[in-house]
Parts: sequence; C-alpha cells; structure tokens
Amino acid sequence: MREYQNIFTAVQVEVAPEQGIPLPPGDEKRIGQGKIYHWLGRIGNAQIGPIYIGFHGMVSIACFLIAFNIIGLNFWAQVGWDPVQFIRQLFWLSLDPPAEEYGLKILPPLKEGGWFLIAGFFLTVSVITWWIRSYRRARALGLGLHVPIAFASAIWLFLVLGFIRPVLMGSWSYAVPYGVFSHLDWTNAFSLNYGNLFYNPFHALSIVFLYGSALLFAMHGATILAVSRYGGDREIEQITDRGTASERAALFWRWTMGFNATMESIHRWAWWFAMLTTLTGGIGILLTGTVVDDWSEWAIKHGVLAESGSNWNQ
Repeated sequence: MREYQNIFTAVQVEVAPEQGIPLPPGDEKRIGQGKIYHWLGRIGNAQIGPIYIGFHGMVSIACFLIAFNIIGLNFWAQVGWDPVQFIRQLFWLSLDPPAEEYGLKILPPLKEGGWFLIAGFFLTVSVITWWIRSYRRARALGLGLHVPIAFASAIWLFLVLGFIRPVLMGSWSYAVPYGVFSHLDWTNAFSLNYGNLFYNPFHALSIVFLYGSALLFAMHGATILAVSRYGGDREIEQITDRGTASERAALFWRWTMGFNATMESIHRWAWWFAMLTTLTGGIGILLTGTVVDDWSEWAIKHGVLAESGSNWNQ
C-alpha cells in the first residue's frame, strides 16, 4: 500500500542538487553547486547552495560587519576590554545616540555619539542594499514582489526610529540606542514622555496586526500539518485541484468558526497582517512628538478616553 510521507515520517530521496533556472545574460553568477545534508532534510530542505550574493549582497554584508564591529567594540571598551565582563554585562551595554545639544550635527565627538552615527550609517546602507538584492533576485526569478514589499515595510519602521523621526525632531538624540535593555528602556520612556502610547491608534493597529499575523500563521501551519497525511502540504496542487486535504481543512474551520480562508487566500491574509504591523507602527511612531505631544490628551479630546480616567497613567 502506498503511504504519503510528511514531516513526521520523512523519507529523503537523494538526487543531484537543484541548480535553479538560468540567470539573465550578463548577470552575476551563483557560488558553488549546492550540497545535500541529511540532518537538514529532517527538518526542511536538505540542500544548501548554490548561493547568489552579487554586488549588492557583498556591499550589504560588508556594511553590516562594519556596523556590528563598531557596536561590539564599543560595548567591549565599556567594560575595559574584559571578555568575562563583556559576556556578563552584554544585555546592559549600550551605544547611545548623541546628546540633544548636538542637534543634527553630522559627526559629533566619537565617544559622544559619533560612533553611534557611523554605525547607524553602515547599518542603514546594509539594510537598503539587501533590499535591492531581494528585489533584483525576485525580478530575475520571475517572482512577484511580495517579499521585497514586506521587507520594505520593516525598513520603513527601522528608518522612522533611527532617521526620519530624529530629523523631524531636530536632534539625533531621539534615535533608538543600540543595546538590549537600553532599547527596552527607550521604549518605556517614549511611552511615558508622550502620555501613554496605548492611546496611539496606529500603535493599537500595529498590535492588532502583530497578534493577528501570529495567530493566522499558527492557524495555517497547524491546519496544513493536520491534513499533511492527506497531501495537504502540496498546497499548489490543492489550490488548482481540490482534494480531500483542503476539503477536510475547510470543513474543520467552517464547523469551528463558521468561515475558512482558502488554501491560497490564507497567505494573503497573513502577508497583509504581517506587513501592516510595521507599516502602522512606523506611522504611529512618526506622529509622536511631531504631530501629537500627548496621546492621553489626544484620546480625551477625541472621546477615546474619559477625562476622569486620564490620571492613572500619571
């Protein structure tokens, strides 16, 4: 009797590594021929490579390593170059932006924010060139632009936090520091300074989309795993030629929720929710301090918050 194999009963068929479609004439070449690794095949695709890096990939990797080393060496210098203390205090170490009196000065003293701006410059170049790489690879492979568009939404939030909002506020001191706990402290102080970020409607939308995308991805992943014994993970086949897997998945959600997304539309639902998380979050951050100085007062003015309840966050 023929039995369908899924992630729980994985059978690996060893073949020559897949090389992919031919690249356009004059395009940069891929590196390596690819190799099959058995243990990777236990959890996913067993093949690694060939990999395409290209000019923009090299620029992105180089700039990231420069930024990473600047931040890491500053952390290390803060503990007197002691490797033990570096590891012990790593979560408390921070590379902070320049003080407010420096405004938008291009390069303040290195120890007073200069290193922060240099690291931020290289990190920004790294992120943007990596986006260009993802866009060009999608075009070369004939893909839709869903991946670079979603990535651009994340870059939007990154730029709002570290570049656009500080420029509008007139000082680099409004940028987010590089550090684990210092980043969290900045977030807490940001909310307190502007009257409780919970009353920012775009922040609320961002949280809705954040939790919503996590729920949608979990629901979809669980559904496909549940019907993988019927070939449900062959999603393209199930979209174009509906079989028992998609029938059962549809029945389950109709019976439990009254509605089900299709094998195709669930990916659009999840993509929109995830992409809108950073898009709305960036809008909310950008409006804070530039358009709205106190979100509690804004909420009272627009009937979101009763005036008698405005004191609990003081």
